[in-house]
Amino acid sequence: MSAGKGLFVSFEGIDGSGKSTQARLLAEALRADGREVVLTREPGGSPGAEEIRALVLQGDPERWSAETELLLFTAARRDHLERTIQPALACGATVICDRFADSTRMYQGLSRGDLRRAVDTLHDLMIGVEPDLTILIDMDPAAALSRAKARATAEERFEDFGIGLQEKMRAGFLALAEEFATRFAVIDGNRAPEAVAEDVLAALKARA
Repeated sequence: MSAGKGLFVSFEGIDGSGKSTQARLLAEALRADGREVVLTREPGGSPGAEEIRALVLQGDPERWSAETELLLFTAARRDHLERTIQPALACGATVICDRFADSTRMYQGLSRGDLRRAVDTLHDLMIGVEPDLTILIDMDPAAALSRAKARATAEERFEDFGIGLQEKMRAGFLALAEEFATRFAVIDGNRAPEAVAEDVLAALKARA
């Protein structure tokens, strides 16, 4: 285990890949099986982190530099870790998190600047926790972006960077899955949600 005695599962993927839906479906399946589950998200998951979420996900795409984003996301993650993730794991719960540090490795470390080393250094200093299992929902970038834009929410700052970012992020996430192969499970998201959910649950049972 990476922290506590519970199980820590994260979902990753490009915007619109369906990871939030799959995180919810997995939580529902595990609760139906009698498990205690905490379903959370990043940025966010604690009161302070949710305030930072509004800062980083809304507004003009160029509102923050990649360096500033890195600091904001790390601050949100630290608060989330202290107030939500670690207490739940210590109680033996399964924590399912919609995004975690791998998103920062991609969005700030790869796409918004050459900051991967800085991301990892700050992560080691201030977070020091990796999920036990990371499920990457892999999806066609154009289809995912179309789905993400159709949501029409106020939190579209990263979607507004366009298809180029989506394509770069997909390649980056797949490379990250190879780098951390023992932690990642890559699931084809270009299918009906029910079919994807079956594979997600199978991946968890294979690793847990």
